[in-house]
Amino acid sequence: MIKIDEISLFDLLPPNFKTDPVMSAAARSLDGQMKELTKEIEALSFIRRLHAGKITDAEADEKAWEYHVDFYDTSLPLEQKIQLLLNAKEFHKQKGTPAAVEDLITILFGEGKVEEWFEYGGEPGYFQVMTNNPAVTQERAQEFYRAVESVKRLSAKLEKVILGQSEPTNLYFAGILRMGEKMTVRMV
Repeated sequence: MIKIDEISLFDLLPPNFKTDPVMSAAARSLDGQMKELTKEIEALSFIRRLHAGKITDAEADEKAWEYHVDFYDTSLPLEQKIQLLLNAKEFHKQKGTPAAVEDLITILFGEGKVEEWFEYGGEPGYFQVMTNNPAVTQERAQEFYRAVESVKRLSAKLEKVILGQSEPTNLYFAGILRMGEKMTVRMV
């Protein structure tokens, strides 16, 4: 496959024009300008720049309105805005499912898992969200709740958010093997 940014105008000439010195010189002289024009055209492609992460905050805000991103806050970091824009179409396809809630929570808060009522023994129509992210605090609870409300199905109700915390601990263990009748214990 020939890439447009690697092609030369001279390569596109028919064989009889390649031997003509005027035509070959004209084609080669236009190659530099064609490559510059190709780079400028690539910069126009918003989707390509979005995937490369090369958009501005203002562009992200405008496209979020255009793509109808349900949970979107202009104060979010640019990286999170880009992830929301990249997943906007998928969110609309999955809207109302636990997977949509999990995906949104993962983008905004790092990690999270949704458990339906039948998985934890709750009342029908309820679900709970579990996360180990310590950033989900009382201050961000309202933002967390709005995010979940924007993609869950309307009949489902968020019962609770379980915030799990894990701390690294050192585990020490020892063993002893005794053979015979005499045993000496030394501190090492």
